[in-house]
Amino acid sequence: MLSRVVMVASGLVALLLGAHRLLPDLGGVTPVVESVLPWFGAAVPVLLGVACLTRSWPPVAATLVPALVWAFMFAPAFFRTPPGGPSDLSVLTLNVDAANDDPEETLRGLVKDRDLIALQEMTGPTRDRVSGLLRSRFPHHFTVATVGLWSRFPIVGARRVDVGLGWTRALRAVVRTPKGRVTVYVMHLASARPGETGDRDHTLAAARKLIEDDDSKHLLLLGDLNTATTDRQRNGLVPPLSDAQQEAGTGFGFTWPAGFPITRPDHILYRGLVATRAGVAPAPGSDHRAAFAGLRL
Repeated sequence: MLSRVVMVASGLVALLLGAHRLLPDLGGVTPVVESVLPWFGAAVPVLLGVACLTRSWPPVAATLVPALVWAFMFAPAFFRTPPGGPSDLSVLTLNVDAANDDPEETLRGLVKDRDLIALQEMTGPTRDRVSGLLRSRFPHHFTVATVGLWSRFPIVGARRVDVGLGWTRALRAVVRTPKGRVTVYVMHLASARPGETGDRDHTLAAARKLIEDDDSKHLLLLGDLNTATTDRQRNGLVPPLSDAQQEAGTGFGFTWPAGFPITRPDHILYRGLVATRAGVAPAPGSDHRAAFAGLRL
């Protein structure tokens, strides 16, 4: 009986991993489950331990199936070699956390050698304090409600954009770099919770439409998209955009929650550039970690 349970459970885990996109949406539950999909690999050693208790080879062999599926899907992320080489832009995005009582300390160790800083979930006082910290290194900035962009290079055009939230927390800016103009979007999309992804899906569709209608040669999308790398709803955004972490980072690059990250809602997506490196950095005081990348025009 125990052998059969292990074999059935192994098959179910393998199917969940390999065929998750064939599952119904279940009212927004499945996309949230997909957000933590890599963690289902943790079931493999548990199943293997139980299989060993049976002292039978078939259940032990059965646990190899989800192990191989997981390895095929996710192991390459840990062996990826970043392209490297020179970068024309060093960018960072961070949800600073509305409850953060020391945003200066959060950012102080993150801004060195950056060219663009995108921030989300800023309160009014946070925005003022952040501006005071960043002003000397990033003389150009544009903010809309709780999101903002700080730049070492001139911002030659900026405006708020609507992603269908009912209130604006997204912007579009054109940054004039020494190598050419780069259009930068900073967004904080609606949250996604089990059974409550409708608003997020609506804002994500609006983001897709904005990118689709934008003919900029060099384009960046930075921010907290509340959409994990493995979330089915990211289709239509990546591609056509590329993901800096997937192209030039090592590992999953999880950013939330900060203490023990299990998923990646924060993204650096791009078109018309080349990612040379990418990673994640601690951000003391925030409930997110920061995502950063180097890019070449």
